Amino acid sequence: MNICSFWVSSIKIPFHGCRFSRPFFSLSSSSRNRIMTIQSSSSSTSSASVSTESKEKKKENLPWLIVGLGNPGKKYAATRHNVGFEMVDAIAEAEGISMNTVSFKALFGKGLIGDVPVILAKPQTFMNSSGESVGAIVSYYKIPLKQVLVIFDDLDLPFAKLRLLPKGGHGGHNGMKSVINHFKGNTGFPRLRIGIGRPPGKMDPVAFVLRTFTKQEREELSFTLQDGIEALRILLLEGFDKSATFVNSAKKIEQTG
Repeated sequence: MNICSFWVSSIKIPFHGCRFSRPFFSLSSSSRNRIMTIQSSSSSTSSASVSTESKEKKKENLPWLIVGLGNPGKKYAATRHNVGFEMVDAIAEAEGISMNTVSFKALFGKGLIGDVPVILAKPQTFMNSSGESVGAIVSYYKIPLKQVLVIFDDLDLPFAKLRLLPKGGHGGHNGMKSVINHFKGNTGFPRLRIGIGRPPGKMDPVAFVLRTFTKQEREELSFTLQDGIEALRILLLEGFDKSATFVNSAKKIEQTG
């Protein structure tokens, strides 16, 4: 007598003369449909998850745009109105980013700060038309405005002081007016303001912003530029709040020192 056996839940059960012409287990058509529906749903969910992750990763890879405002040419180099240019130059030197390319009406450079991709730009359109260049870069690279940092001079801040803000108006600054206009009135982008002080006496502010710095001012400004570089690194690698805290803390230390 032939005896065959198989395992069911780890228990060996003997069967005599085992000859199966049909499968031992069978599923009804409704059960099969339910399984296929579950598999299809699982596949769709998995695809949606991959798609979402892909979009999030793509957003993470979008560069930051760091723009310094100023006027091109030797006539305006080293003037108060060009401290935005000077800050970008200092950043480029510190991070080893070449600014030799001319693109989008700007001196232009790409690189990394930490592991964050950045674009550095100095619009060459003259201050009052800065938005032509900035708007074109943002549009081409599809950069979210929250990842656009504009650096410019501010008459209303004490000399060599920094202020980092998440958004705001143009404050009477013509370069910022142009940038906001090319962002269709959107002011929701961060900006780093560099104090150049008020003009002495009754001097015309226009004439004052086109003046160069004294030797003593230049020495003080060099420390401000280094603080600006550090503030940018914190902004990109640790977030806006920590960077703003660093800038404000630096002010307090200077005031109490």
